[in-house]
Amino acid sequence: MDRWILFTAVLLAAAAALHGARYLSRGKRSRWTVMWMLGSFACQFIVLGLRSELRGSCPLGDIGEMFIFASWALTMCYLAVGSVFRLSLLGVFTAPLVCFLLSMALVPGMLESNPLSANHIDGWRESHAAFSVLAYGALGLAAVSAVMFLVLDQQLKEGDFAKGLFRNLPPVNELGLVVRRLLWLGLFLLTLGVISGLVMKASGDSQSRHLFAAAGQWVAYLLLLFISAWRGLPLKRFAIATVILFFCSLLIFALL
Repeated sequence: MDRWILFTAVLLAAAAALHGARYLSRGKRSRWTVMWMLGSFACQFIVLGLRSELRGSCPLGDIGEMFIFASWALTMCYLAVGSVFRLSLLGVFTAPLVCFLLSMALVPGMLESNPLSANHIDGWRESHAAFSVLAYGALGLAAVSAVMFLVLDQQLKEGDFAKGLFRNLPPVNELGLVVRRLLWLGLFLLTLGVISGLVMKASGDSQSRHLFAAAGQWVAYLLLLFISAWRGLPLKRFAIATVILFFCSLLIFALL
């Protein structure tokens, strides 16, 4: 049952991407993009609830659940940040990434059919996993915003001002500010995850690989923000680095 609901979430996210792109090509914005994403978010929430009941703990026991949790966090950040910063177009760029993450979770073998129920719950371990994945939601949205910046920057260089995409994108400086704020939010959440992981490790937990990976990503993002603030990194290089770091993060955790 959870796979059918997950498949529905993929379809709703795909509808958001296609519907938004069609309106965008006409130089218009569609409020239905948010509605499709809300539906996908609700389906993801239901799937996570079902998996949580099966495990008796936070549903982060396999790669498939990590993909779903990351997609849920990304969608939640979009629904919150999109309204705060008035970036309605963000959904058109976010929906394809949500589709990708959820589709990866549907690949056979990613989700355990009959996961073992937890005998006991380690609060620090649960906090480490939850904060880390929530951080990837914010960092993923920062990467999506960075892609929007790169698209807008390319159109400005080409002098292509007639397309609907250009007319609907926010100003360059505003996008750069959004990327920075999302990175700081992601870094804050990742800091909480690393701290929880350190306490977890001190209590004898063996999940050291994920902790080292999270700590490595924390250092990388901190360096990026520090260099940007100290050396005045150009926005284009800053955006490219944001996208590369996020996809490297996905690759590392997929390999773990």
